[in-house]
Amino acid sequence: MIPVAEFKQFTEQQPAFKVLKPWWDVLAEYITVAMLMIGVFGCTLQVTQDKIICLPSHVPRENLSETPCGELPRGISGDTEDLRELSGLKNNLDLQQYSFINQLCYETALHWYAKYFPYLVVIHTLIFMVCTSFWFKFPGTSSKIEHFISILGKCFDSPWTTRALSEVSGENHKGTSGRLTATAIVGSGKTGESEKVLTEPEKVVMEPPAVTLLDKKEGEQAKALFEKVKKFRVHVEEGDILYTMYIRQTVLKVCKFLAILIYNVIYVEKISFLVACQVETAEVTGYANFCCNHTKAHLFAKLAFCYISFVCVYGLTCLYTLYWLFHRPLKEYSFCSVREETGMGDIPDVKNDFAFMLHLIDQYDSLYSKRFAVFLSEVSESRLKQLNLNHEWTPEKLRQKLQRNGRGQLELALCMLPGLPDTVFELSEIEVLKLEAICDITFPPTLSQLVHLEELSLLHSPAKLPFSSFVFLRDRLKVVRVKCEELREVPLWVFGLRSLEELHLEGLFPAELSRAANLESLKELKLLKSLSLRSNAGKVPPSVTDVAGHLQRLSLHNDGARLLTLNGLKKLTALRELELVGCGLERIPHAVFSLTALQELDLKDNHLRSIEEILSFQHCRKLVTLKLWHNQIAYVPEHIRKLKGLEQLYLSHNKLETLPPQICFCTNLRLLDVSHNGLRSLPQEVSILQNLQHLAVSYNALEALPDELFFCQKLRTLLLGYNHLNQLSPRVATLQTLSRLELKGNRLEALPEELGNCGGLKKSGLLVEEALYEGLPAEVREKMEEE
Repeated sequence: MIPVAEFKQFTEQQPAFKVLKPWWDVLAEYITVAMLMIGVFGCTLQVTQDKIICLPSHVPRENLSETPCGELPRGISGDTEDLRELSGLKNNLDLQQYSFINQLCYETALHWYAKYFPYLVVIHTLIFMVCTSFWFKFPGTSSKIEHFISILGKCFDSPWTTRALSEVSGENHKGTSGRLTATAIVGSGKTGESEKVLTEPEKVVMEPPAVTLLDKKEGEQAKALFEKVKKFRVHVEEGDILYTMYIRQTVLKVCKFLAILIYNVIYVEKISFLVACQVETAEVTGYANFCCNHTKAHLFAKLAFCYISFVCVYGLTCLYTLYWLFHRPLKEYSFCSVREETGMGDIPDVKNDFAFMLHLIDQYDSLYSKRFAVFLSEVSESRLKQLNLNHEWTPEKLRQKLQRNGRGQLELALCMLPGLPDTVFELSEIEVLKLEAICDITFPPTLSQLVHLEELSLLHSPAKLPFSSFVFLRDRLKVVRVKCEELREVPLWVFGLRSLEELHLEGLFPAELSRAANLESLKELKLLKSLSLRSNAGKVPPSVTDVAGHLQRLSLHNDGARLLTLNGLKKLTALRELELVGCGLERIPHAVFSLTALQELDLKDNHLRSIEEILSFQHCRKLVTLKLWHNQIAYVPEHIRKLKGLEQLYLSHNKLETLPPQICFCTNLRLLDVSHNGLRSLPQEVSILQNLQHLAVSYNALEALPDELFFCQKLRTLLLGYNHLNQLSPRVATLQTLSRLELKGNRLEALPEELGNCGGLKKSGLLVEEALYEGLPAEVREKMEEE
């Protein structure tokens, strides 16, 4: 007997594959097992029992064709005595002759359908099995199916799936509990007793639903699942090989079903119990006609009936499958119901093979698709990233990053993180929050815990601010710094911070200035005192002049782009500080001279060659700081002496070769920086600068210093490095307040001993070659090294 277990390999699939088998495939699988058992049973009977039994026929040869086996010819059937004479006939054949005739008649007289029926059943059933499971084995489809089943199982069992779905139900529960809590709070004000009664229910209501907490390992595994699902979706949605292969194998099964049904119905009547056999064996057995009994004909006929019935049912499942395939849009799958149920409105619809597999999954259990959809949602992924981020950046770790900035404020700087940790808002002591290269920031309601926050920096970090958080920041933030690719990307909520005093914006202007509609909201900032704009604008944005009435400091960094129109600056009558850095200016703008309240002007990194207009600065009577550094200025006009109130003058990194004596008539100068030029000497009138405290002439070509320089008794910093000085005058001892002296990079052979008489000069403030320092007398060095 052939055991059914031998055919197990044709039907057995991995248990996980069952999720891709709809009910009709499962039914068809059971039907094929039943058909296989019919075939195996018939084959077993064929092997173990006699196939056919034959006896010689005494019917005359001429009447044999008219008389079936087992019926008497009509010419001899009228007399009962003849029947008695024919009973108990002796054939005188031995066993070998019977065996010979049985085999010979089986091969020649028995119809092929009756002969091979069980084998046909087995072969047909195996073909059905192959057609059903072919797409599980074909290399082009099996790899996708195995990958999908693997991911599906992990997504279904992932703790993050349970947590994400639980949070949805928790939010619904929270909406209901909020109303109950509000009622309890209102009623709690009546009596002290009622407060006790209502406090406990309030605690119970406010308690969040139990949600499985993820450890760090589970969070990383869920993060990896999101990446796998993304890559798998991109790969599978490109084609429809799974859908096509399933249709092809279904069509093949239908064709096979029709062919089997037709020929079985036609040939089933060929299975007969009595078979007439005519063979030329008279020389061997003495008979040529035999009447044979097909011993299994009755059983085979019943098995054939059962087999045809199973084939019909199998065919109906195949026809229903075709109806299902072509009646429904299986190449598109919508998560509409899942989106409504879970509240994750960003779950995308899928198509092609991805959609087809999800349709099959729904036939097994729609819960799989629902749990799998969690890993298609960007909202869910962002929640997971946020959870992992909170695990990584604990409050203790963030506190270690807190530092005091230059203004003595507690600053927290976070750079290039996948998101903003919620734990940041547990550090209520933060005063300055600096976020750099952090994408898609959404400030949570817990932002209100940062009660000391005054400054916020968003450097390439787009941020969304809910209304509740905006209300909190609106009256607290004093300083905001935003850096983005284009100024149109500046969040609009920034211009609604009515308590803002400083605003620093950096980004490119659009092709048309009018498109920068964001800046039009600057006029809403009534308390704004300082505005810094780093861009590539061709003119001062009109929106800047809208805040002219109260703006005190304006900084325009144009990064080399030429600023053509500056007439709007005339409106900034209250302006105290103005920076026009890298604006491609070739002359000092006339609009600047109208700023009567101006105290500081910075024209760094422009193309200034001449500063003849400097005379007009006498109208800016409050101007105390003038920065003309990093330009191409070749000379300073004599009428600079008109700037009597000037206290700081920066002329470094220019092309000056001489300084006019008239510069020394700016008697209020406290700082003069002419370093990085080509000066060969200093004017002797420098002694007039009795208020001079800082003089920088390093990186020039000075060969000697005028003795008059040492009459500037208030000098604290004297930078003479990298010149051509051969000696330093002993009169340096008269500079009692000198605390910093730079001499490195000159041609000095020795230092004067009188340096020891400079009471404020210590070793740390003396920048000179080590050899020259060691050349000083020991007592001088000891004095300078004293604390």
